[in-house]
Amino acid sequence: MELFYALPGQIDRKAGLVMLDGDEFHHLVRVLRKKRNECIAVTDGTGTHFDVCITAIEKSVLNGTITAERPVARSATTVTVALSLLKAPPRFELFLEKATELGVSAVIPMITARTVAQPSGDRIAKRLIRWKTIMLSAARQSGRYYLPDIIEPLPFGKVIGLSGYDRKLIPYERSPHTASDVRCTGGNLLFLIGGEGGFTAEEVLQARDAGFTEISFGRSVLRAETAGIFAVSMVRARLLEQTAEEWL
Repeated sequence: MELFYALPGQIDRKAGLVMLDGDEFHHLVRVLRKKRNECIAVTDGTGTHFDVCITAIEKSVLNGTITAERPVARSATTVTVALSLLKAPPRFELFLEKATELGVSAVIPMITARTVAQPSGDRIAKRLIRWKTIMLSAARQSGRYYLPDIIEPLPFGKVIGLSGYDRKLIPYERSPHTASDVRCTGGNLLFLIGGEGGFTAEEVLQARDAGFTEISFGRSVLRAETAGIFAVSMVRARLLEQTAEEWL
């Protein structure tokens, strides 16, 4: 069954009611031609599955009644990717879409020494809205019960100082350690991905001093968005190989 998303304020759990509008309404009513009394699956993006019976379809709003709900357990492995803002916004957006489909838990847009694109506050606010829309669409397509988080861009120095991660990794082409040398399942992982031109030698040293482990993604040089996608897909592949566990 296809999964639909209710944004904050669209689910009244106490009253057992759901209201869907916008893209969800369009897809349900205009594309799938859903009718009154049909049942759909809805999530709030924070790990709850709701069985919903459609009670009314208005001009731009679908109303439903919650008939059952259940929690969906989150994976024991979470992956955060801090990716440098890229000169070409569509490349960063491609990463957001594919990483969401693959199971990324959070994305941190990052500003490094070689970051070319550093938009102003107003432009960042607009981009955040667009980024969240892209990730919501990708989560819907892949049936995820947990929406990834994305925050305003942070400078490299603040990112490497973040706490709460069990393993912190920085892909670096000169590293002697391959991805197979590093345990990538269980706990909270943080990957640092540089932008055009990669990280400076000084940044790599700073990351190392902050507890990051250098790893290599192979001899071929990957574009930044490809490296970010590779990091998430590598962890997903390890999960499937070792535990048959999928991210939700």
